[in-house]
Amino acid sequence: MSATKSVLWTKDYIINSVICFLINLAYYLTMVVVTDYAMKSMHVSLGVAGLSCGIIILGVLAARLFVGRSIERIGTKLCLYIGLAVFLVGALANLWVHDIYSLCLVRFVQGIGFGAASTATATIMAEIVPEERRGEGTSYFSLFVTLATAIGPFAGLYAYSNGDLSVNLVASCILLVIGVALAYILVAPKSVVLPKTTADKSGLSLDAFFTVKALPLSLITFFVAIGFASLLGFISPYTSEQGLETGGKFFFIMYAIFTFISRPVTGKLFDRKGANIVMMPAFVLFAIGLCVLGMAHSNFAILAAGALIGLGFGTFMSCSQAIVIKLAPAGQMGKANSTFFIFMDLGVGLGPLMLGAIVPSLQFSGMYELLAVVMLLCLVAYYILHGRKQAQHQREQQLQLSQHMSH
Repeated sequence: MSATKSVLWTKDYIINSVICFLINLAYYLTMVVVTDYAMKSMHVSLGVAGLSCGIIILGVLAARLFVGRSIERIGTKLCLYIGLAVFLVGALANLWVHDIYSLCLVRFVQGIGFGAASTATATIMAEIVPEERRGEGTSYFSLFVTLATAIGPFAGLYAYSNGDLSVNLVASCILLVIGVALAYILVAPKSVVLPKTTADKSGLSLDAFFTVKALPLSLITFFVAIGFASLLGFISPYTSEQGLETGGKFFFIMYAIFTFISRPVTGKLFDRKGANIVMMPAFVLFAIGLCVLGMAHSNFAILAAGALIGLGFGTFMSCSQAIVIKLAPAGQMGKANSTFFIFMDLGVGLGPLMLGAIVPSLQFSGMYELLAVVMLLCLVAYYILHGRKQAQHQREQQLQLSQHMSH
């Protein structure tokens, strides 16, 4: 393959990654404060306010189900435009919302826009990145999401005034308008469009909505995402209960730093040595991080857990997405990405609800220790469903290489 084809940091790769960053930043600017906003401005209970926050996930899932099966036919760039436009309309509509029902409706609309736009950027990335640098390209692309995850909540809390979400919403709208402008100059590759199959036409089969080859790893991602949901949902009350608020405040900063440090290295290792060399340690590091968190009695332990989880979960997310893209048949990159993110969204969305039911009996520490065991079980499942084949493929490649060198 020529040097030109193996270039990673092209103009369009950078523009697409920046658009992804802006979309996620706009998402997190309101995500972290909307529950408090609903309680103080609309005088609703914590449960109802939580619904107004979480309902955006339903919109995201609805978009991913439709976009995943249709993006190659719609066109990735048109899908990106539509997603950005719907997300922007939803954000603007928030400025005129004064009751909880309207808030839930516009949050659902925002979820549709976010789901469509984020699926589009992920698919464009998969089509732009050279095959031999897919692990590295996916890792760098995922860093833009990590950056938004670190900056968004802090900026959202800083901009938010009690009961007034207007600064957050205006900032989100500005970010999305910039995203639309960047999308205009983005040149997206033309998708491979295959003829409609009987399954596509019926719309009722599993294959119509999901890439079947991506389902095993996506199912594992669901359980791993529940582990991450335990951090999003409970790190604040847990560290507060332990009197370790300082550690809790900087937990995600430490997570982001170590994700940034590891991604470039793990992406290159993925491409050169195969998936197992990064995926299997990722499960172990995530499990150790959760265990350290569950037994933490100091701010240092909380921060150490953040570092370990950044190395573990951060590596898992980028590399598992790269595997799913590699498994995708021709013309199904969009559907494969959608399959992966649907299960991830389900894990993040349902995780707090499922885990909230066991916290009273196990306490927060017991919950994190139980999740550490779940991550190790996910490692076993990964090896059985994918890692074993990857190891066999790696051995065959080494054997072919040695035979070639001997001749």
